Amino acid sequence: MNKVSGKLTVYFEAPFWVGVFERIEDGKLSVAKVTFGAEPKDFELQEYIQKCYSALKFSPVVETVVKELKRNPKRMQREAKRQMQETGVGTKAQQALKLQQEQDKQKRKVRSREKKEAEELRKFELKQQKKREKHKGH
Repeated sequence: MNKVSGKLTVYFEAPFWVGVFERIEDGKLSVAKVTFGAEPKDFELQEYIQKCYSALKFSPVVETVVKELKRNPKRMQREAKRQMQETGVGTKAQQALKLQQEQDKQKRKVRSREKKEAEELRKFELKQQKKREKHKGH
């Protein structure tokens, strides 16, 4: 059976409010990070999830251990309250975001390198053409 669970953590990272969407599917964690301007209200978060969740760019998957526990509702309430007080993101989520950032960085490097090589080749061809033009007259 395919089980999917999700979690949204909103925290203040000066000067903006940031939301981290964590999605666990078949024991694999993927994360997406969203930057909000001002502190989002509950109804704004719910509206954002309904409208924009499908367009989120999730990071590559990271293996994680999923514990399946049945919990007391009061305990769950206390944990939710404690998580609201905490600042920061889970370490697995940070790893997934870092992995995504590194991949984007590699892609950017490859694109810039190709662009630089194409520019150098164009300049070389231009020099060769000018050299040929000089020799035509003699």
